[in-house]
Amino acid sequence: MPDRAEHVAEPEFRVQVDQNRFLPLGGREVHAVVGVTSSGPVLVGSDVQASQVIIIDTSGSMYGEKINAAKKAARAAVEALRDGVRFAVIAGHRQAEMIYPPGDFLATVDPTTRAEALDAVGRLRADGGTRMGAWLTRAAALFATVEGGVKHAILLTDGQNNEVAAEFERVLAGVSGRFVCDCRGVGTDWKVDELRKIDSALLGGGPGIIADPADMVADFREMTRASMGKAVADVALRLWTPQNAVVRYVKQVAPTVLDLTDRGVERVPQAKDHPTGSWGTESRDYHVCVEVPSGDPGRQLRAGWVRVVLPGVDGAPDRVLASGNILAEWTSDENRATEIDPRVAHYTGQVELARAIQDGLEARRAGDEDTATTRLGRAVALADESGNEETARLLRKVVDVLDPVTGTVRLKPGVDKIDEMTLDTNSTRTVRTRPSGPDDGAPGPG
Repeated sequence: MPDRAEHVAEPEFRVQVDQNRFLPLGGREVHAVVGVTSSGPVLVGSDVQASQVIIIDTSGSMYGEKINAAKKAARAAVEALRDGVRFAVIAGHRQAEMIYPPGDFLATVDPTTRAEALDAVGRLRADGGTRMGAWLTRAAALFATVEGGVKHAILLTDGQNNEVAAEFERVLAGVSGRFVCDCRGVGTDWKVDELRKIDSALLGGGPGIIADPADMVADFREMTRASMGKAVADVALRLWTPQNAVVRYVKQVAPTVLDLTDRGVERVPQAKDHPTGSWGTESRDYHVCVEVPSGDPGRQLRAGWVRVVLPGVDGAPDRVLASGNILAEWTSDENRATEIDPRVAHYTGQVELARAIQDGLEARRAGDEDTATTRLGRAVALADESGNEETARLLRKVVDVLDPVTGTVRLKPGVDKIDEMTLDTNSTRTVRTRPSGPDDGAPGPG
């Protein structure tokens, strides 16, 4: 496999910063949307070192149609793997059982191992409980047997985790940063919040629901193909800030909402690296808020310096792939100071939309109809305002919309659980806006 130092098939990165840099006198909060775009060559063969672990829930509740569909889906994922990729298939129940290969290692995809894995998937049987932490721990151990490269897992479940909550949280903290995991729930007996926790810890693309077991094959094939398109792993968003500044938050806001604030690690003075996982050819947006000491009229300040960084390993220097500046300038011009950048406003609304949906559904489950109506009504208004048509469509399955502009709604009685869970899983998926100006890639301190 190629060494990372050779820079084989890595995408090129570009940073675009959108903001209104002007602050009113006494103003301290600086907001910016940092758009990161990567583009690169189409991957073939073993251009990129990659590892894939497929985790299939084989607890007793998967018996029948679901386990048969899961076998087909696992086979589809194996078939979508590139030759040269390291891989394994795990059956998840009370423990994590190796289905292929038959030992604690990752096999390498070639015609022989692919055929063996496809045959081995036929041994999947539904029996036992659901201990997701044990499954993730086993996956992390497998990934640890290979150095570097893109590490991706797929986890499918149909039930609720049987582990003690504190133990599950400890496992998530332990495996965080060691691989990326995309989660899917089939049916309606699993908990969205459990998969959302896994997704957040392991930087997935948002948990998804498979309402019909027959849809597993297409979903697994697409997830695997997407992971095969990743070209570089462990990319960090490094945010430098001046002395006496405070980073209020760093959030991924597109294509999904993911709070990275508390994930920052200081590797160089006055800067923290926020993990972004693996990248192929794609675009993501981040909302950054920095609090700085207020300044006099006309004072200009670099409130933040954002770099896309590939941290060095084994003593190698870090590689800066792209950069951009977050600026601040104080003014007595009220019009300038109160103007909100359209992209900042848009993503602020998208984050609020996700929270409103989750709050509203939680209140509905708890029987608090007043709160549920208020919060879901707010979600309807935000979805209408931002043009988030898919979310608006899903909301209409849960509430009767009387006025989308004001968010006047009425809760629907007897909502199908699959519709409620689909809305919940979709809540963190956002609609994009386009960058509005030239990127600012000037060098800065740090």
